[in-house]
Amino acid sequence: MRGLATVPSYVVMQPTTLCNLDCAYCYLPFRAADRQMPVAVAEAVAASVNRWASTDRFSVVWHGGEPLAAGRERLAALMAPFGPEVEHHVQTNATLIDDAWCEFFARHRMRVSVSVDGPRERNGERVSRAGRPAYDRIVRGVAALRRHGLPFSALAVVNDPSPGRATELYDYFLDLGCEVLGVNIEETEGVNTRDNAHDAPAVTGFWAELVSAWRRDPRIHLREVEWSLRYAGAVLDGTADDLLPSRLDPIPTVAYDGSVVVLSPELAGFTDPRYGDFSSGSVLTTPLHTILAAAERTPWVGEFIDGVEACRSSCPYFGFCGGGHAANRYFELGRFDGTETEHCRNSKIRLLEGVLEHARDHQSPGA
Repeated sequence: MRGLATVPSYVVMQPTTLCNLDCAYCYLPFRAADRQMPVAVAEAVAASVNRWASTDRFSVVWHGGEPLAAGRERLAALMAPFGPEVEHHVQTNATLIDDAWCEFFARHRMRVSVSVDGPRERNGERVSRAGRPAYDRIVRGVAALRRHGLPFSALAVVNDPSPGRATELYDYFLDLGCEVLGVNIEETEGVNTRDNAHDAPAVTGFWAELVSAWRRDPRIHLREVEWSLRYAGAVLDGTADDLLPSRLDPIPTVAYDGSVVVLSPELAGFTDPRYGDFSSGSVLTTPLHTILAAAERTPWVGEFIDGVEACRSSCPYFGFCGGGHAANRYFELGRFDGTETEHCRNSKIRLLEGVLEHARDHQSPGA
């Protein structure tokens, strides 16, 4: 992986900055403001996306704020410029999902991912703007998805990787009925400045326990674990160099106003004295494919690429993670060319070590 690809695998779209929840660990800076994306922004993005989707599978991910807070009429108008080949995904807190939204998802063949952190007692930081627990509204939304027979994924944030937590988490999502589960150790980024350092053996043990729970009943696709096993298998058969793409996916995030931030959605909406607003341009003045072709010239992007090269030369885990994420470097280290972060340790290094620890502990005596 050297430099940025000019064609991404997906685009993140922010239909509104508003979120109806006020989660303690949220990174979004403007989630109390309702700044909505004009249809002209979606039309400009679609001009590039439809061309990419005509030759290969392509996704648009609607991510907020809370995307459903934009309303069905607005979201339908924003989706309309995209061609039938484009896959639409939405990341939602599920509190607004009802029968009408389920009919919307089905009509638009929209794939749904729900943010929920496990059982009721693990969702204490997912609250409304009035500080009230959101859990009952979340599970009502999930119940609506299940009632309509709509498959869904789930995304959980873990801020306490203590013994027993992984098993509890996995068993909960088995009962919830999701098809895919992503697990994030809480990250220090955006407006969330809470420390994310954890005891190394505890985090490694969390991931090992999660693998064990999954192997007992692997009905859910477990995102992080399955990628780790794929990487470990590739190392063993000598094909690990083929797993990472030749160039970094730019992962463009198009904010409500049309500005484009590459590599990390978490940087959208922030400014810095050295780097400005992190934007590489606006789709209202420049086509998205043109912005991406020149994105490496954005000053902070060049610094991040230098950091990726530093990781390549110094970190034995580079083949697994590919150099980490720009936002984690910036919000933890204050710059983009640093190397190891707490996010690296929690969600890359200790993840892989946890998978290997499970394998060692369950190795057959004659192996």
